[in-house]
Amino acid sequence: MTATAAGRADGTPEPEEVARLRAEVRDLRARARAYPLISQAQGMLQERYGLAGADDAFTLMRRSSQRFNVKMRTLAGALVTTPRPDERSAVWFPRRIRHPEPALDFLPPGAEGARSRGAVLGAVLDRTLAVVGTAMGNVQTVDRVAGGLRIERHTGLTEEFVDFFAHVGEDGTSCAQAARDVSQVTVRDVESAQVFSEPAREAVLAAGSRACHSVPLTTSAGLCVGMVSAHADRPLPELDSTRLKVLDALGAQAGHWLAWHERTVLLDALEYLHALGRAERDVARRPGR
Repeated sequence: MTATAAGRADGTPEPEEVARLRAEVRDLRARARAYPLISQAQGMLQERYGLAGADDAFTLMRRSSQRFNVKMRTLAGALVTTPRPDERSAVWFPRRIRHPEPALDFLPPGAEGARSRGAVLGAVLDRTLAVVGTAMGNVQTVDRVAGGLRIERHTGLTEEFVDFFAHVGEDGTSCAQAARDVSQVTVRDVESAQVFSEPAREAVLAAGSRACHSVPLTTSAGLCVGMVSAHADRPLPELDSTRLKVLDALGAQAGHWLAWHERTVLLDALEYLHALGRAERDVARRPGR
């Protein structure tokens, strides 16, 4: 018997095949987590605009998602939590006030024009890791549907870590405490820190993290809209006041920008979705249809 591309002669899979299968499973799990929310949004669009089926609703959502560079899950979450529009009106948010995009000091050189949500969150993570002095970390944002925090960006962490902490509730982790207290939290030694539940502690240690530092992303009103956390493979010393101030400023800038993005770009995406839905409904109502 000879080895094949999918496995060795003894039947065990090749490392490349194992990696592919793991990525496939991770993708399926992510889709399974997002599917109920997207399905709920599809149903709302069907009912609201008299669409023929779920596929038509999905097509409208995809068009808006792509035009405004907003993830489908984010768009669906906004759709199901935002009061429905006056369907007689061509405008969903007639009284909103548009504000200019906030300045960001932490973007890398040449990235000033690439301010997608993903690019900004990636830059927040990179800057935080540079300040703390480590290479592992993740960014979470507040889940407007389920509450708690949901991972959006990560680097240097295992697939198992990302899967376990895909969504974090209000207790059992340092990032949950930082969100609840709206203040930075340093865990100098994960093994002895009481902030973790035992399953969370085991998952963090299994990923090779021995210490972590979490920074809330806050709005000008002091609300936590996200979290960036740096993980280290060794116990962390206390961060000095200079680095804590830098991280505070970073969290405030990023939180302010996220709040702006939600009030502006995300509402633009919903507005466009409303226009698409009205157009589909008008076409369906034409004589002879």
